[in-house]
Amino acid sequence: MCLFAIGAFLFYPATIFGTFIPFLLALFVIACGLACLETAANPYSTALGPKESASQRINFSQSFNGLGWILGPLIGGLLIFGAGESSGGGKFDSLLTPYLIIGSVVIAVAIAFMFTSLPEIKEDTSKSIDENPPLRELLKHPFFILAVVAQFLYVAAQTGINSFFINYVTEELPNIQTPIEGLMKSLGYFGHVFMPKNPEQAASLILAFGGMGLFWIGRLSGSYILKFVKPGKMLLIYGLVNTFLLLLVILALGNISVIALFSSYFFMSVMFPTIFAMGIRDLGSLTKKGSSFLVMAVAGGAFCPPIMGAIADHLNMAVGFIIPMVCFAFIGYFGIAGLRRDAVMKN
Repeated sequence: MCLFAIGAFLFYPATIFGTFIPFLLALFVIACGLACLETAANPYSTALGPKESASQRINFSQSFNGLGWILGPLIGGLLIFGAGESSGGGKFDSLLTPYLIIGSVVIAVAIAFMFTSLPEIKEDTSKSIDENPPLRELLKHPFFILAVVAQFLYVAAQTGINSFFINYVTEELPNIQTPIEGLMKSLGYFGHVFMPKNPEQAASLILAFGGMGLFWIGRLSGSYILKFVKPGKMLLIYGLVNTFLLLLVILALGNISVIALFSSYFFMSVMFPTIFAMGIRDLGSLTKKGSSFLVMAVAGGAFCPPIMGAIADHLNMAVGFIIPMVCFAFIGYFGIAGLRRDAVMKN
């Protein structure tokens, strides 16, 4: 968490320099902090109880980051897109305040954890002769390898949709600012604060309340639904639904396509934690090593946006969404593989 906070505070000198490399360095440090945090926190939450309910626990714990997903676009839209020209004339001054706030909050949470007693999790090594097996042992778990691929493609799809959401909405609905302004006027003071000043800020409000709101609801409801539905079956259903929704996005049907785009957040919400829990299940002493590879799979986020951007440059933005559509189709297949594995283990 301290590494994450350092990256956020690096936006202060980056803003002073006002060039690309310092911002890239700050984002890199933030990403390193988040990677370390997820590598430790995700397997920890799955281990705090019976392995049969691991998917429920990680979905429930990660549902709280859905709140951050809602607040992120709101704060970004208000402080970045909605910022006027600064008195000092700094081109990137609007980026400074949100990252300083983030860094301060993270430091406060880190201090709270320093004074919190957390139980030590011991992995079950009863089925393993070596308590610290080499990494190559992971190759003996083909379902785990499939989980890494599924996680890679999920993050690719999610990052691609996040990256081009505002571009797609403003391209598909160029007059989106007008109806959003009307909606904000009906919300009184709250609406006045977040009144969009341009189409991009209006699209960010749709992302926050529509996309991220559904994402949060999906995580909360998913942790409950997993009491009754097998994780593999949920991934199969949600993967197929999102494949269909992205097909509507590709067809560029105006309002229908925009609704389909932000609705996809509900069905993608459970994918990361569910794939994670399924992937590390029964790895025994390899759990920590396996979890690090599943977190490394977020590198998929670097895969999708450049390809979608290239397609948008040569064709149009809508066609670019064929990449996340294919990714969701694979996640549906991974759900089938999970159901087959459960059937084999049961027999």
